[in-house]
Amino acid sequence: MNQITTKTIREIALEAPATTRVFEEFKIDYCCGGRRSIADACADKGIDSSMLIERIGEAITESNERLGSFEPVYLKPSELIDYILRKHHVFTEQEIERLAPLMAKVAMRHAENHPELLQLQIVFTQLVESLLPHMRKEEIVLFPYVLELETAAKRGLPSPRPSFGNVKNPIRMLMMEHDLDGDRLRKMREITKDYKLPDGACPSFTALYAGLEELELDLHRHIHLENNVLFPAAAELEQ
Repeated sequence: MNQITTKTIREIALEAPATTRVFEEFKIDYCCGGRRSIADACADKGIDSSMLIERIGEAITESNERLGSFEPVYLKPSELIDYILRKHHVFTEQEIERLAPLMAKVAMRHAENHPELLQLQIVFTQLVESLLPHMRKEEIVLFPYVLELETAAKRGLPSPRPSFGNVKNPIRMLMMEHDLDGDRLRKMREITKDYKLPDGACPSFTALYAGLEELELDLHRHIHLENNVLFPAAAELEQ
């Protein structure tokens, strides 16, 4: 983003929605009170403007290159689990925590003129209520068992015997949940007409749609790594 110091907080938030996370971190109003320069906003909060500019640059870079050229499909199961936990589970939880109140705020302020927001909020809530327990099941049940399978294979030992019979049972359940969440993501995209913003959308509205779209992209990569890489590898290890 060129000449960032000449832009208002609102302009930065609209041009690069990922920066709203930085503004939220520093409690800088980028919506109703966003028509201020970085210098004015930092002076009001007692923040070093160079530090804020650096964080804005990092947020934009991370948004554009978060996964980079690294290809996780070639990782061993234990390494892939670590990658999924660090990159996808952490990101999903952080985004849910950030987007849930933002969803409520935008729906409350704009649903009268955009009633589709109420439907979007319902489907988003269903997605959240599915994702959080889903990830806990992976972390508590499936992932530890896959790590045990890999350790047994390295040592030439028989596969451990889990209480759920075999690894295909939890995998089958988790893949069904992936399908349901995929349907919810598609429904959210349908409701928002591919996340097309209405004319004159405020920064909060813009940040919400950008965040939901980024969450969708991350979940697509997340589910792909599990369905198409980790789960088949786990089944092969058990055999």
